[in-house]
Amino acid sequence: MNVVKTGLRGERQRVEWLLLLAAVVPVGAARAAEVQSVVGPAKTAEAAADVVASPEFEVIFRREMEATVKAFNAADSSGMASLFMEQGELVDENGNIYTGRAEITALFKTFFEKFPKAVMAIEVTSVRSIGDSLAVEEGVRQITAEEGSAEAQMRYVVVRAKVDGTWPIASYREFADDPFPTAQEMLQPLAFLVGDWVDESPEGRTAISYRWSEDGNYILGDYVLTIGGEPSSSSSQRIGWDSVEGVLRSWTFDSDGGFSHGEWTPIDDGWVAKTVATMPDASTASATVMFTVKDQDHFVVRSTDRIMGGNEEPDFELMIARKPPQPGAAAPVQPGATPASR
Repeated sequence: MNVVKTGLRGERQRVEWLLLLAAVVPVGAARAAEVQSVVGPAKTAEAAADVVASPEFEVIFRREMEATVKAFNAADSSGMASLFMEQGELVDENGNIYTGRAEITALFKTFFEKFPKAVMAIEVTSVRSIGDSLAVEEGVRQITAEEGSAEAQMRYVVVRAKVDGTWPIASYREFADDPFPTAQEMLQPLAFLVGDWVDESPEGRTAISYRWSEDGNYILGDYVLTIGGEPSSSSSQRIGWDSVEGVLRSWTFDSDGGFSHGEWTPIDDGWVAKTVATMPDASTASATVMFTVKDQDHFVVRSTDRIMGGNEEPDFELMIARKPPQPGAAAPVQPGATPASR
C-alpha cells in the first residue's frame, strides 16, 4: 500500500482537506458509544432476555397486565386498588408512598377526576421469579391524558406476591424515564478538539481552530490553508449528533463553494469515517479516514480508499499538533469547557 507521509500539496490540497475536515473527530469520541446505549430501543415482552420461560407464568402475568390496563382505561379507581394486596404500596416518581387499598383508591379517584379520558399502555420488559411466591416485573407504562395530548412515560418495577393462586401487587414503584442525552452530552468526548492546531510542511501550512457553539450543541471548526506564505483557502466545519440515526456527523464548507459530509463509526482502536466531497466544478471525491490520538497535543489522520474525480489516489498520513500558546498570551480554553462552564 502506498502511503505518503507529507503535508497536502498543490491544487488538490483543497479537495484533500475538504475530505479530511469532514471527518476530524479523534479517537476519544469512542466513549460516545457508551452514552448511545441510553437511547437504545426498549425490549418488548417477547424479546426480553430474562422473561420467565414458563408458559403458565406468562399467561398469569399477561392477565394481570390486561386487568390493569382495563381498569385504568375505564377510570375505575376501586378496580385499580383491587389489583394490590390489602396493605400493598404504591410509590410515585417523586417518592410519595401510598399504603393500603383505601389510599390507593383515593389516589386514582383524584387522578381520574382530573383526567377522565386518560388511557394507559404497558410494555413489560422483564419478569423474574424469586422463589415460589414472589416475582418482580419491570416495564414501561405510557399514559395519555386525552386523545391528541402528549404522552407521559415512566419506568416501573412491580413486586407481586402469590396469594391463593393469584398474584396481587405487593409494591409498585415508578421512576422517571431516562431522558434522551443532549447533543452537548454526546459531544463531550470530542472536547479534545477544542483549541488551536496546526499542520505544517514545506508545501504549506494549515491553521485549525475548534470551539463550542454558544448553545453547546455543536463543535465548530475553522481552517485556513496557506501556501507560500499566501492564504489559499478557508473552510468551516460543524460537528453534531444525529439523534435519529445515533451517529456523529460532520459537515464542512469550503470558501470556493465545495462541501463535504462525514459519518462516524467506532472501531476497536479509534474511529473510522466515510467522507464524501462535492467540488464547485461538479466533480466528487471520497475517502475513508481513520484517527488515532497519540497524546493530548497530537493526533494522526490516515486517509485511505481515496477517489478523486473517478481516479484512485495514494493513501497518506498526517500528524496534527496542538499549537503552543504565544508568549504572554491568555491561557487557552481548556478542552471540554462548554459555554456554560467557562
